[in-house]
Parts: sequence; structure tokens; C-alpha cells
Amino acid sequence: MFDMSWGEVMLIGGVALIVIGPKDLPKALRTVGRVTTKLRRMAGEFQMQFNEAVREAELDEVRREVDGIRDTVRKTSSGFNPVQTIRDELKGAVEGRTERAASPAPETLAEATARLKAAEAAPVRGSYDVPRPEEAGPPPPVPGSAEDPFGTPPDPAPAAETKPGTAER
Repeated sequence: MFDMSWGEVMLIGGVALIVIGPKDLPKALRTVGRVTTKLRRMAGEFQMQFNEAVREAELDEVRREVDGIRDTVRKTSSGFNPVQTIRDELKGAVEGRTERAASPAPETLAEATARLKAAEAAPVRGSYDVPRPEEAGPPPPVPGSAEDPFGTPPDPAPAAETKPGTAER
């Protein structure tokens, strides 16, 4: 706790022997032991009370969460009726089926194909005019190749040779 070495303890004991005296030294050591014991007990009790307060705070938090869940269940259970939900779904399905029967007959496969082809052929307003792959033609030439209209780039000029230790002027 205080991080004292044996030498320091011996020095304190020697000073206590001189100041208190050999006759009263055992009584003083007993008193110091009792005070130390009381301090340790008080520290232990404080720690236990602190831990208990922390546990109670955690329990209060858990109680609040459980109460919140109970309130949520009460609110949802009053508005939740599974039988009525199933009835509503069945009624909606039956009504939806009668509405589909009243709609016009679907187009035939030939009509749908013709409609899609017409939509493909018609230009889309605001779209980019991108050629189709069969209309694009041959790919552009690779730069530096024989087909390149600009030719191959010239080789850089060879650097002038200089002797080591001499600088160009």
C-alpha cells in the first residue's frame, strides 16, 4: 500500500523506539494495528455499499425496461386481433380477384412482341445517339502502329556524351 522497503521500516521502528520509548512501544503498535484494522473495515463496508448501490441502479434500469416492454405489449395487444386480420386479408384477396376478372384480357404473345419491337425502333427523346455494334465499323488504329495516320513518334535525340568531371558550357 505505501510501498516501503525493509530498510525504511527499520528506520521508522528505530525512531519510534527512541521517541516513544521501549516501555510504551508495544501499546503504540497495538493501537496502530487496531486503527489499521478499523480503517480496513470501514473501506470494506464503503465498497460493499457502493457495489450494492450500483446493483440497485442496474436493477432499476432493468425494471424500467421491463415496464416499458409491458406497456408496449398492452398497447399492441389491444389493437391486434389475428382473426380480424385474417378476415381482412381474405376479403382483400377475394375483392382483388374480382377486379382482375373485370380488367381487359391480356394481349397475345404476337401483339406484345410487335409492341416491344416498335418501342425498340423508335428513338428515345433525349438519349445519346450511340451506334449499334454492327453499325460502328472497324475499331480505331492503335497509336504507334502502321495503320496510325499520325505515324510512329520520333525517337528522342541521343544525349551528348560528356567525360566524367567535365561540365557542359
